[in-house]
Amino acid sequence: MGLTVIKMARGKASGRDGALEETVRGVIDEVRARGEAALFEYAERFDGARPRGMRVGPQAFRDAYEATPARTTEALHLAHERILDFARKQRSSLRELSCMDGTCALELGFRLLPVESCGCYVPAGRYPLPSSALMSVTTARAAGVRRVAATSPPSGGGEVHPAVLVALDIAGADEVYCAGGAGAIAAFAYGASACGEGGGIERVDMIVGPGNRFVTEAKRQVAGDVGIDGLAGPSEVLVIADGTAKPAFIAADLLAQAEHDPEASPCLVATDMGVIDGVLAELERRLTDPGFHARETAARAWADNGVIYLADGLDDAVELANVRAPEHIELQLDPAAERSVAERLSAYGSLFVGHYAPVAFGDFVSGTNHILPTMGSARFAGGLWVGTFLRAAFHQFISKEACAALADPCVTLAETEGLFAHSASVRIRLGKSSV
Repeated sequence: MGLTVIKMARGKASGRDGALEETVRGVIDEVRARGEAALFEYAERFDGARPRGMRVGPQAFRDAYEATPARTTEALHLAHERILDFARKQRSSLRELSCMDGTCALELGFRLLPVESCGCYVPAGRYPLPSSALMSVTTARAAGVRRVAATSPPSGGGEVHPAVLVALDIAGADEVYCAGGAGAIAAFAYGASACGEGGGIERVDMIVGPGNRFVTEAKRQVAGDVGIDGLAGPSEVLVIADGTAKPAFIAADLLAQAEHDPEASPCLVATDMGVIDGVLAELERRLTDPGFHARETAARAWADNGVIYLADGLDDAVELANVRAPEHIELQLDPAAERSVAERLSAYGSLFVGHYAPVAFGDFVSGTNHILPTMGSARFAGGLWVGTFLRAAFHQFISKEACAALADPCVTLAETEGLFAHSASVRIRLGKSSV
């Protein structure tokens, strides 16, 4: 590839953390053994607040609407409608199948069956994340999941943040719990017996949603006992830019990802050194501006993980993007080149095309999902969508005539593999020896 490194990341390489694995394993074991009692203790230890109750009741939702500004509620409704509309269109594009084999009376097909229940994890940190509540619960609902539960760590006062509760109500969650971290994942995976009032937490079939490293490690450990959507890492963006790009736009978009977390990974691949110089100047200006709210977090992410490449051409930029397989890609290019470049990109979570297409729109209101693959997993995985919650359940209706037509090759293959009972299960239907 024709690439020159202008700035390289200096952060440490990610990898398995033995201490983290052991801590999370201990949390999971405790929740399995002691149920909600352990969840209350972990909330006090890790979240700094003991929940008023594990399951959120109707009064808390009413209070949440009172405490949430009307403008925020209106924005949540708009975002929900757009996410739901796109998710429903996804679902309508998927078709079940039933087909007849014309050579014999054999019918083959499959049904698309939603999982019966799912648990949506809504993270909380410095700020509430109601948008994540919408992304997970709305999509599960559109897929047809019968029971949609959600959980989020306690904020001040030992309750789920009001904006998150409003979002969960708008999206249609059936149950909401005030629990976070690895303990909440364990409760969804194995259930949690009640402590005091309430009926405890019933296990679910699938767990979805992003979270911190403890949540991610817990999902990794329970995967197989319960379905998961994937393992989320720090947020990533790769911006591909040519000489038409506006440095101020690029800098703003790189910092928008950097403000998520000190481990976030912002990357720029540009074909024009003048644009790179402009971006560097803008970054310096913004990162030294005392009015930049998340300056400390963004500055650390940029210093440790920020990368800039000068590419000889767009082909080289595309090749690099397909190797890195980032969570988000932005194309800030001459409009004449946008679509051809977009069509050559093959590994990303979500793509944003145009000078006026920041990742922020996908995070909140465009209608696509923001729960996306990270850490290169876009090479083999996609973002959360209705298909995440659907199972292809195959069927075959086999008549006596079809049995006779398929018997010989079936018996041959079964006996080749030493599975003579399989062979006998076919032969007996033809009136032949069952031994």
